[in-house]
Amino acid sequence: MEYVLGIAVLSIGAVVGVGLLITSIAARRIEAAHPPAGRFVDVDGGRLHVLDLAPPGDTPSPTESDALWPVVLIHGASGNLGDLRLGLGDRLAQTRRVVLIDRPGHGWSDRPGGKADASPARQAALIAQALDGIGLDRFVLVGHSLGGTVAAAFARAYPERVAGLVLLAAVTHPWEGGLDWHYNVGAMPVIGAAFARAAALPIGEVLLEMGARAVFLPQQMPVHYLARAGIRLLLRPAEFTANAQDVTALKAFVTAAAPHYRDLTMPTVVLTGDADTTVSPTLHSRAIAAVLPDARLVILPGIGHMPQHIATDEVVAAIDSVSVRQRAEDAVSLPG
Repeated sequence: MEYVLGIAVLSIGAVVGVGLLITSIAARRIEAAHPPAGRFVDVDGGRLHVLDLAPPGDTPSPTESDALWPVVLIHGASGNLGDLRLGLGDRLAQTRRVVLIDRPGHGWSDRPGGKADASPARQAALIAQALDGIGLDRFVLVGHSLGGTVAAAFARAYPERVAGLVLLAAVTHPWEGGLDWHYNVGAMPVIGAAFARAAALPIGEVLLEMGARAVFLPQQMPVHYLARAGIRLLLRPAEFTANAQDVTALKAFVTAAAPHYRDLTMPTVVLTGDADTTVSPTLHSRAIAAVLPDARLVILPGIGHMPQHIATDEVVAAIDSVSVRQRAEDAVSLPG
């Protein structure tokens, strides 16, 4: 019996060791393939990765004198700023300043507070510090999916900075049911860390493309999406853990936040696809649009969870409508 147990322990140890080696080598290769696209901005305890885009021939300006408000884009779960840059950011940057930020622990951003940074309110505070660091005071704020949760938390904490709010397939309310197993395992204090370091990357390499395709349904995932958006950065141990912590903390956060959405008085567009099976349009987008004081609900027929890639024209029009409306209101309020 002792002999059998010894063999079993050695076998498990060998499997774990191989997993650790594969993860170490593969993570370095992933990082080399997807280096930082922007710059690093200091925040409390660390740095956030910020990409600041300007119209061709222009340079990013901290002023608000342009024809359109600057736009800040906040990405969702299981990704980084590359997703919103690919789907939306480069398009918007043809006509205005666009700032994209890797949320804390994602892409190339630090996660200075560790698990505490899973809170969308804490992420909003760190993002506010990063925007201070680049001199951006007021803007249209756009958040996708879990990034929409962060955007709503930001708007509640810093309403004077948000000229307009656009929520794309955002998570806003509690839902029935649980989460996929890998989120729960990844968020566990000890087992999760071991899983992230030894198994998440090899398993993820097999399952990542299938999972990404499912998020785009009923549309097809864009060609070379995973590579172009740098999605494989998610498989690195620290980011895998951060993502799991974010997702497992989400339901409790939106449960507490939902009664306060009435405080968000800035012009808002809530946009979702009626074929979204990842974030229910009824439980989330319809629900928050019904309570916001100044919101317009846009339902896109036949569109799934990634409207920024599939219905980019409609998303840009939503952002423009908020920007133009608030500019006009500000002009009317000026003396003389």
